[in-house]
Amino acid sequence: MDDQREAFPAPVLRMAQWCAAILLGAAVVALGVWLCVELRVAIVPVLLALLGAALLGPLARRLVARGVPRAAAAALTCVVLIAVVVFAGWVMVHTLVTNAAQLSASLAEAGERLADDLGSAGDTMNSAAQGLNGLGAQLGGAVAKGFVSGLGLAAQLLMGLVLMLAMLFFLLRDGDRLPGAVRAALPGPAGERLLWIGRRAFAALSGYMRGTTIIAAIDAAFILIGLAALRVPGAPGLAVLVFVGAYVPYVGAFLSGTVAVLVAFADQGLGTALWTLGVILAVQTIEGAVLQPVVQSRTVRLHPAAVMLAVTAGAAAGGLLGTLLAVPVAAAAVGVLSELRAERRAESSEPPGPPESAAAEK
Repeated sequence: MDDQREAFPAPVLRMAQWCAAILLGAAVVALGVWLCVELRVAIVPVLLALLGAALLGPLARRLVARGVPRAAAAALTCVVLIAVVVFAGWVMVHTLVTNAAQLSASLAEAGERLADDLGSAGDTMNSAAQGLNGLGAQLGGAVAKGFVSGLGLAAQLLMGLVLMLAMLFFLLRDGDRLPGAVRAALPGPAGERLLWIGRRAFAALSGYMRGTTIIAAIDAAFILIGLAALRVPGAPGLAVLVFVGAYVPYVGAFLSGTVAVLVAFADQGLGTALWTLGVILAVQTIEGAVLQPVVQSRTVRLHPAAVMLAVTAGAAAGGLLGTLLAVPVAAAAVGVLSELRAERRAESSEPPGPPESAAAEK
């Protein structure tokens, strides 16, 4: 074996070792992704519960500090989450449904005007507007036909929501007991190392979720002010849509901004739509240049390229839920890796201790 190793130069052997390590790591990641996709009915609610615990943990701890029993504090936090989600969903859906008919009618009228002015290009937009106008009826028929088949999907979603809320309740109530359980299951250095990694990952996840929520709230407030100043109908619902879309980087901002511009165009024409687009671009510029560096300066900040790769990989692996979960998971992984690098640098910078013989002589 030594003769075979000497037949290859040292750089080739090092490259082969790195290739083997990379292939092994890729195989482990692929196996983990495959297991998550196959077991997504159970894993997705757990991941959503972790996101909720990372975001709402301070609220539950504050209630406990004020004398509320731990179980009651966890239950109240879950109730607050349900109330906020239901209210935000109602405002957003009400706004979109209220403006859907007006949007299709305005687009059809704009298409007719463009057909008179631009010829074939206007005819193309007119056809698109007519297709949008008939989309509601087609969706209604599809919903009526697929009601029975959709009952199974609705049951799965309801079961997933119940499981997520139950896991969130237990995480908020019994989160402090997890270190003891890990030490009992894995005594020794292995358990301590696992706890260290878990704490670093959860801290990075908590920082990311809190920072994203603060930025989303500021973006929604600015856009609400801008849309209200432009007298765009349904401004509160559009602001809620912007707030929700902030949790899906790039894709959420594009979709929520497009809906806001279309609603402004449907109600007041091209000029107001352009002003709305300007407001959205200005808010996004302020977010990228000011809010993210200030709010997330003490948490994990991901490079835009890493965010795009994470979103693309999450969408390919798990669709919409994968897109939502990809960036927080990547933030937790990057937080652990940064802590490991910092620990290694600290160990390498420590001065070596005295030799054992010198210590024995003393």
